[in-house]
Amino acid sequence: MKLPEVLEMAVRTDPGLVRSHNEDAVFADAALGLAILADGMGGYNAGEVASGMASTLLATNFSRFIPTCSGRSDGAGDPDFAGHHLVSEIKAANLAIFNAAQSQPQYAGMGTTLVLAWFYDNRVHVAHVGDSRLYRLRRGHFEQLTRDHSLLQEQLDNGMITAEEARFSQNRNLVTRALGVEPELEVEVHVHDVWPGDILLLCSDGLNDMVEDEDIRLTLLTLAGNLELAAEQLVHLANDNGGRDNVSVILIKVLGEYPVPRGWWQRLLAAMK
Repeated sequence: MKLPEVLEMAVRTDPGLVRSHNEDAVFADAALGLAILADGMGGYNAGEVASGMASTLLATNFSRFIPTCSGRSDGAGDPDFAGHHLVSEIKAANLAIFNAAQSQPQYAGMGTTLVLAWFYDNRVHVAHVGDSRLYRLRRGHFEQLTRDHSLLQEQLDNGMITAEEARFSQNRNLVTRALGVEPELEVEVHVHDVWPGDILLLCSDGLNDMVEDEDIRLTLLTLAGNLELAAEQLVHLANDNGGRDNVSVILIKVLGEYPVPRGWWQRLLAAMK
């Protein structure tokens, strides 16, 4: 089956109730099996520039690359192949944002978080930098699949604060990694199996800072049959709880399997392993 027939996507982004403009950028294309969410930071409009550059550069480059993957014999079905390509493209985007920040005084210090999901060969390849997140709802179980690159997460990991204290910490928005801040970047990439019925959520911290994970889970369970309404409701919940930040969500529902087509000799090699 083709990806548009097995992936359903819904996207919402909103400035919230406090910020004057929206520095989040989102991209989702079911035909490509690609979802990108970036949360910008910096001075006046600079965060918007950084997140826009990240999403546009990555969407453009992957839109050219992904159609060439199907049925390739050079390892394209290997998770390492996809992971290497993700890291390479994100590092290139990082350098472009960094150079723009260095050459334009009004963009000095700009940066952006990133979470990217690429659905390929019955898997999802997830790359992330910063504190934008990816969650999965599977058979009622709601799980965060990414781990924040943030000072708060480091404090939690080191036992310096409890999870309850973290909810009220002043360090919630201090990220330890972001695109565009340094010329070199460490990108975290993981591969997860995908099952029909899974719902995946990409979000900026404007959602998870405002809405408890259990409320997100219940919303997705209740509105699983209407992805557009579920995305709308999540944004409403964030704003109802204060809307202190821009809030963006991308929801993806997996409707079926999407294996990469393979030639007879590739199937034979797979059977011999």
